[in-house]
Amino acid sequence: MNESRIVIAQITDSHIRAPGRLAYCKVDTAHHLAQTVALLAAPPVPVDAVIVTGDLTDFAADEEYAHFRKLVSPLSVPIYPVPGNHDERAALRRAFADLIDLPAEGPQCHVADVGRVRVAMVDSTVPGAPHGEMTATTLAWLDRVLAEAPERPTLVALHHPPFLTGVRHMDVQNCRGADALEELLRRHPNVCGLTCGHVHRTVITTFAGQAAMIAPSPAHAVSFDLAADAPPSFSMEPPAVLLHVWGAGSDAMTTHWLPVGRSDGPYPFFDDAGRLID
Repeated sequence: MNESRIVIAQITDSHIRAPGRLAYCKVDTAHHLAQTVALLAAPPVPVDAVIVTGDLTDFAADEEYAHFRKLVSPLSVPIYPVPGNHDERAALRRAFADLIDLPAEGPQCHVADVGRVRVAMVDSTVPGAPHGEMTATTLAWLDRVLAEAPERPTLVALHHPPFLTGVRHMDVQNCRGADALEELLRRHPNVCGLTCGHVHRTVITTFAGQAAMIAPSPAHAVSFDLAADAPPSFSMEPPAVLLHVWGAGSDAMTTHWLPVGRSDGPYPFFDDAGRLID
């Protein structure tokens, strides 16, 4: 690990099915996750850890989690998951029992320590429901985690966004109890940002006075439609991941949107003599 710079990749909403099965009879989610892993496993992407902010699988079957683990196996860095509404707590705990000591019951909250940076992995799920919620138990856990290392920059990661996006059919499934979460985060100056999944779109805003964002899915995107009566639908937009970066000598976080797949280039701006190519 490069202690002068920390890079944490965020994957979310991979929705892995059993081998050979497509999501919604259309999306080869395994192919897209494999492409994402190939990008993160190869230079020059300097990844120190990967966080997965929920919906690892589509139906929370053990076979799906085993498929997810096989697809991410080329990564040599730690992987830290938190459940989404398509996951199931006990199944996720079984799938990662050899890598992470997750709670034996209740919310699967845990801390990912990556060099000098901490990530508070917050379980926002409500078993059996599509929406999320900040419960008193989860809030107390997060308050304790943020208080025990006040000198360390801490990114808060969860599945459900605690803010509105304008996409109606996703906003009705967002994280309830957002006011209590905002009040808690404002008490802890070590919080350097908040990141989520669930919406399958890149969304950037502020929350509790800090940068807040939603990461894109490596596969399908929720269609961009802000109409109040927009029907739920998805589109095959270019897949991408987020890279959260802490530079040398700074606790500030910078986030990069990184497309997955082949692109033309790179091409030089200047020739061998240092002249701008024109």
